[in-house]
Amino acid sequence: MSASLRFALVIVSTFAQKCTNESKKGGSVTVYDLSESIRQTNAWMGATTKAFWQNPAFSVTMSPFPSLFAAWGEVTERACEKVATKPMWGIESVVSKDNDYPVKKRIDLELPFCDLIHFAAERNRPVTRKILLVAPMSGHYATLCRKTVISLLPNCDVYVTEWKNARDVPLSAGKFDVEDYTKYVVEFMTHLGEDVHVMAVCQPVPLTLVATAMLAQDDSTPNPRTLTLIGGPVDPDANPTEVTDFGNRVTMGQLEHTVITPVGFAFQGVGRKVYPGAVQLASFMAMNAGNHAKAFINQIGAVARGEAADLDRHNKFYDEYLAVMDMPAEFYLSTVERVFKTREVARNLFTVDGEHIDISKITETAVIIVEGGRDDISAPGQCLAALDLLPNLPDCMKDHFIAEDAGHYGIFSGSAWRNDIRPAVLKFIDAHNGAPPKAVKLAKLQPKKVGRSEPLLK
Repeated sequence: MSASLRFALVIVSTFAQKCTNESKKGGSVTVYDLSESIRQTNAWMGATTKAFWQNPAFSVTMSPFPSLFAAWGEVTERACEKVATKPMWGIESVVSKDNDYPVKKRIDLELPFCDLIHFAAERNRPVTRKILLVAPMSGHYATLCRKTVISLLPNCDVYVTEWKNARDVPLSAGKFDVEDYTKYVVEFMTHLGEDVHVMAVCQPVPLTLVATAMLAQDDSTPNPRTLTLIGGPVDPDANPTEVTDFGNRVTMGQLEHTVITPVGFAFQGVGRKVYPGAVQLASFMAMNAGNHAKAFINQIGAVARGEAADLDRHNKFYDEYLAVMDMPAEFYLSTVERVFKTREVARNLFTVDGEHIDISKITETAVIIVEGGRDDISAPGQCLAALDLLPNLPDCMKDHFIAEDAGHYGIFSGSAWRNDIRPAVLKFIDAHNGAPPKAVKLAKLQPKKVGRSEPLLK
């Protein structure tokens, strides 16, 4: 485990111990309340500092410090506010063949922990590709896939799983673990019918693979035509990273007692135990603390010099990156235990409601694997392991694409995705869009490699 991750865990553990001690004394302080208070306090400090040092009286001085202090306050206030703000999708139109079509977003299916949303472009002619994009539930909102959706809309009808912030789900809605997640994906697939093409991004890859196998085992339900798995941990041990190493070294008891906390009284989900998004954000930023610190220092300088803008590159990235959501505690803990520790999916031992789901039953859904050569969260090989679980699927229905220079986010929203991966995935979808498996002719299965430069900043 890296020193940065150990430090983050120690900080969280210290908060938890303090809150536990307060509870024993009869108080009601929780880690959630404490972290929210810290966020609000820092936002207030930033706003106050900005307001004070922007006083016109300081403009008569030749010192650069007033503008630097005001810039620090502005950047701090914005960052702290974005942590608690759900980003907007902001997709109002799409350009296709030099025509600009309006896009409407609506909820197609509403469930307690997730909404299935539909982006529909008002075209003159309907498109033939219907895509279910299974967004990750890993601390960020589904809007993290905004660029993915935008890139698909000119050619596809797009449905997205918009997972809800656990703090806003009433306790009466019950639990939500990896089995419930899998059943949600099955329900969405069934709802959209047999002509759907499923695309899972990162965290949901192993569970979406299991969901597809559930449909394959049930002869009464149609199977999706294709399954695109993008950079997910099907077998975390195939090529271990710092993330998987952390999951193996920390015990379930340590996790439950250090990072799980009940939601505070200010939210609808009061009392629900969650893994706070702020903790996940701290863990991710600790993995690349130097780059993040440099980015914020540079932004403070840009604001002080008057070179920053509301939608500049820094703000566009961090407005999305800092916006985090809480995960149900049982989902987070069961993911760590069953996907990373015991590797139930990798060993084809995953069960749902006590029934074994045999991934090898997948025989009618074509599968393509997408990986990034510089992915340090789900390294190359972890997602490719899915193909080893599909011995009964013909080779002509399997494919593997690796973007050698793409990082974790680049494989679904960067230039490697736009220029290389997306065209390859759409070509694969078209090859299996309704044609019988035996009629599909593809080249012998070979991993495709491209080289694109993608930032590794997470």
